[in-house]
Amino acid sequence: MPESPLGIGPAGVLTARAITRARTARGFAQRQLAERVTALGRPMTITMLSRIECRQRRCDVDALVAIAAALGLSPLDLLAETS
Repeated sequence: MPESPLGIGPAGVLTARAITRARTARGFAQRQLAERVTALGRPMTITMLSRIECRQRRCDVDALVAIAAALGLSPLDLLAETS
């Protein structure tokens, strides 16, 4: 799959990895996390989440906030490893 014009920078790569680690640590399948994010008012399909985790899709700030909430974390927890 060709890289998007804006690409995903180092912070995006580390954040995607942090999302995957937090999700698996909580025992959530991608489908479960996508459903939790959607229930919080940010529609997300399993495909969208998969592409974020595989670094094929950028994670915008609204999605980041919703994913963090669905994981019971602060968005800063997912960004902490990027600094």
